[in-house]
Amino acid sequence: MIYRGDFDHSDLSQSRDRHSPNLGFVSVYVPTHDRLKLHVRSYGSRTSALPVVCLPGLARTAADFHSLAVALAADPAQPRWVVAPDYRGHGQSEYDRNPDNYALRVDLADLSAVLTALTIPPAIFVGTSHGGLLTMMLALSRPNAIAGVILNDIGPVIEPQGLLQIKGYVGKLPTPRDFAEGAEILRWLFAKKFPKLAADDWLALAQRTWREHGRGLVPDYDVGLARTLEINWERSLPTLWDQFDALARVPLMVIRGANSQMLTSTTLGAMLARRVDVEVVVVPDQGHAPLLTGPKMIRRIAAFIASCEDSNRTTRSPSGPTDQPGVVPELCSDRVARTVEA
Repeated sequence: MIYRGDFDHSDLSQSRDRHSPNLGFVSVYVPTHDRLKLHVRSYGSRTSALPVVCLPGLARTAADFHSLAVALAADPAQPRWVVAPDYRGHGQSEYDRNPDNYALRVDLADLSAVLTALTIPPAIFVGTSHGGLLTMMLALSRPNAIAGVILNDIGPVIEPQGLLQIKGYVGKLPTPRDFAEGAEILRWLFAKKFPKLAADDWLALAQRTWREHGRGLVPDYDVGLARTLEINWERSLPTLWDQFDALARVPLMVIRGANSQMLTSTTLGAMLARRVDVEVVVVPDQGHAPLLTGPKMIRRIAAFIASCEDSNRTTRSPSGPTDQPGVVPELCSDRVARTVEA
């Protein structure tokens, strides 16, 4: 596969992914302001359609979006260019010698570097958890970069319970002997929140959580990332309502895991009180964060992305009507949530 982007090769390098040489993407490496190399998966090629930028969770990598990215890039009706970066210290990106740089402000600067280096036009952003926070922050710092947003199990309120859950395993996972044992570890930790996942699902998740190193497995991120979660729990966590309000001019979808402690129904209700033209998908039997891998979920996301092409939707007012609003039933009795079996 030949990548068709117009890149400055003095700043960027390209290669086949070392793990997945035949899975439909090219690895591109982008330098940060402090000269670390960020790895970016690039699916498909530039077209007239809006591109898609996928941003993973705090301790996750671009691999989480593989199924979605392949489907969007190969869409027979409207193929799209999909870009999915690994944050510094994640996946194939360089690790930072200073773990204090594993922070939202640094990731936001790195994201801007990727958008600039790859000359990505206004795009639809799919942000899972940490990636959703970055997307909201980008809406303030670089609003013209955004043509539509999908927030996956995150909102303007960072829930302490959700953070404590993440803090309990980031950098602390047992070391499995192989991916099968890794699948068992993940099932033991998360089966209560994800009771319907099959054995193959847990194995696939394990393969996106650890990587082979020598004769064993290691987490596919720098364990120094755990310092990000060393915060003062006695102080209230900051909220991002201004950043959320900055999304008012673009189409918005919010995905929530029914078992999530990170995006609560209370926060979702407050989001909908600020703007009603939000498409909401509630995923049953999943917690934080819903897996964007099932065919029904991918079709729903693809349909929303296609709807963002409509120029009328990009000029809606924050409180304007929507043709098919979706809201959690307990929040408002006259609306029906879009529930997707993932």
